[in-house]
Amino acid sequence: MAALVPSIDPRTGLVVEDVAPESMREDVDAAAIAAQLAAPALAALGAAGRAAVLEGMAGALEMDRDALVELADRETALGRPRLPGELTRTVYQLRFFADVIRDGSYLDAVIDPAHESPMGPLADVRRYLVPLGPVAVFGASNFPFAFSVAGGDTAAAIAAGCPVVAKAHSSHPALSAAVHRAIVRGAERAGAPEGTVGLVFGREGGTALVTHPAIRAVAFTGSTAGGRALFDLAAARPDPIPFYGELGSLNPLTVTPAAAAERAPAIAQGWVTSFTLGTGQFCTKPGLALVPTGPDGDAFRDAASAAVAAVHASTMLNGAMRDAYLAGTARMASVDDITLETRRLGEAEGFVVAPTLVETTTDALRAEGSPLLAECFGPVGVLARYRDEADLLDILGRMEGSLTASIHIGEGETGLPAHVLATAQAFAGRVLVNGYPTGVAVNWSMMHGGPWPASTNAAHTSVGAASIRRFLRPVAFQNVPDELLPPELRDANPLGIPRRMVAHD
Repeated sequence: MAALVPSIDPRTGLVVEDVAPESMREDVDAAAIAAQLAAPALAALGAAGRAAVLEGMAGALEMDRDALVELADRETALGRPRLPGELTRTVYQLRFFADVIRDGSYLDAVIDPAHESPMGPLADVRRYLVPLGPVAVFGASNFPFAFSVAGGDTAAAIAAGCPVVAKAHSSHPALSAAVHRAIVRGAERAGAPEGTVGLVFGREGGTALVTHPAIRAVAFTGSTAGGRALFDLAAARPDPIPFYGELGSLNPLTVTPAAAAERAPAIAQGWVTSFTLGTGQFCTKPGLALVPTGPDGDAFRDAASAAVAAVHASTMLNGAMRDAYLAGTARMASVDDITLETRRLGEAEGFVVAPTLVETTTDALRAEGSPLLAECFGPVGVLARYRDEADLLDILGRMEGSLTASIHIGEGETGLPAHVLATAQAFAGRVLVNGYPTGVAVNWSMMHGGPWPASTNAAHTSVGAASIRRFLRPVAFQNVPDELLPPELRDANPLGIPRRMVAHD
């Protein structure tokens, strides 16, 4: 008999209810086969039909808003206004992808007519993108709406024409089930075939999903260890499939001497607010601040210390994250040449932790295997003091792949910022000036990814319009009669989509 999946209140650490049995292999098989059978019909709906499906899903979430927010708060302790705002974002990104596919440019349609060339006569070749097939989606604990069952990966996959089988996150299984019910209702009312969105529970169910032959791609948001294990499973299949994982990230923030001289206290306050936001459980949390030595750097340190002292203890999403945070900060405390500030907690219910500030030197960062350069999920920030430009650029040159890199600069300053930006784009997917990275916009140009370990494929993003590209593959048609071509590639362009027409003299 399958074990039951519990729903735990992180404020108390107690089980509130048992949600569902863990999915057995036959349950995963049923969901994956249903998705496989739905794939042709979902693709045949075309952009207009799938846009209606996405809007139907969005409307269903809006209809259940109050109950979903209440349930999300019980399972995550993220509270208001965070959860209502995140649900609004989730609804928005479903509707955003409806606009993306109506636009048509996502198909990357190219028509290269037959012509004479220096190589001799070349054939008529036309290319566009088609759906990969059913996609497995593994949501994140820290974004129970926006990166979960109805999150951005699901929105992008459905938009592309790929059915989804989602794996319910163990931190919010009751919410996962409720969201699934809502979006299935909305999708089917809008004409989606049965099996467009499935749901499985439990670790073994997730493993079986990645290895199921009907699944053609995997989207994952979570820990580096968990993502790597599933990535290896996807690669070891008899038919390896793409695995798009968004994993761990340090997200360094640099403060130039000019910026520190102008506004060190304000930048420090912003940094602390950013790395403690949501109990430090953001993948874009700026976990490392690089600040100059000297009086202006001292002013930054003093302001950061005061800001951390003013932040209340708060609740992490689950016991495993709480334990990992405590272990991570303990490893930092064992490093030579550091100062660690944290509030001592007495007996506390649930998964409560206090924020931590670690001050150190760039020499400590250079130590082999330094825990100061490893992501520690939770409200901890490392403040490292650099001596000069060479010292700063050397540290930045040692960074692993990261989702973001931020730099705060002085008024009109260009010299050092240009060097930092040039270094940062080698390891980060998004670089910011005079800002903090803990906000990721859903738009046409967003990049949310980066070199390993930020993600498993630095060529793609998991947020924004371009994230749809993960679930599409190109097909070329050579010398195919016009009446046999897909509508997107016919001469008359009956769908009116943007296309690249190659001109030959």
